Amino acid sequence: MPVIHVCPLAELDDVVGAQQPSHVVSLVSPSMPEIAGRSIAGTQYLRLGINDITAPREGYVLAQEPDVARLVAFVAGWPGLRPLVMHCWFGVSRSPAAAFIAACALAPEVDEAMIAAHLREQAPFATPNARLVALADDLLARDGRMRAAIEGIGRGCEVSTGVSFALRVPGRQIAA
Repeated sequence: MPVIHVCPLAELDDVVGAQQPSHVVSLVSPSMPEIAGRSIAGTQYLRLGINDITAPREGYVLAQEPDVARLVAFVAGWPGLRPLVMHCWFGVSRSPAAAFIAACALAPEVDEAMIAAHLREQAPFATPNARLVALADDLLARDGRMRAAIEGIGRGCEVSTGVSFALRVPGRQIAA
C-alpha cells in the first residue's frame, strides 16, 4: 500500500533521508526561499507557494483551484513504489490537507470519512486547511463529502509544531 509521509519543514531532511521518497511536495509561503541544499535532489518535486489561510487576506496568497489541480496532477503521476513526502512550515494544516487530498484523489472508491479518521489517528494535532480541502472537494466532484469528513474530525489538539506521520493510501495498489 503506498504511503504518504507528512512532516514540518524542520524534519524534512530526516524524513526524506529515512524514507527515500520518489516525490516531494512543499506547501510553503511564496516568500520562503527555495529549499536549497536539502535532500530532495533526485526526487520529483512540486512547490506550491501558498499561505496557510482560508480566506483572502491582504499581503498573503490564498490557495486557488489551479494550485489544487497541480497537486492532484502531481500525485496522479506518483507510482507509489517509493513514498511521497509532503511538508509545510509546521506540518499541521497545509501538508495534512494535501495528504488527505492525495489519498482521496488516489482512492476515489474509498469513503472520505474513513480517510479523515485515519488521518486523525495518525496525527491528533492535524487541522487540515479547510480552503485546500474545499477546493479539492469541488475539483474531485466529491459533493461536499471531503469537507464534511474534515469537519467531522474537528480541530486537532494544540501544538507548537506537528511531527512527522504516515498516511497510507487505502485501496490503492502499487503500480508495477
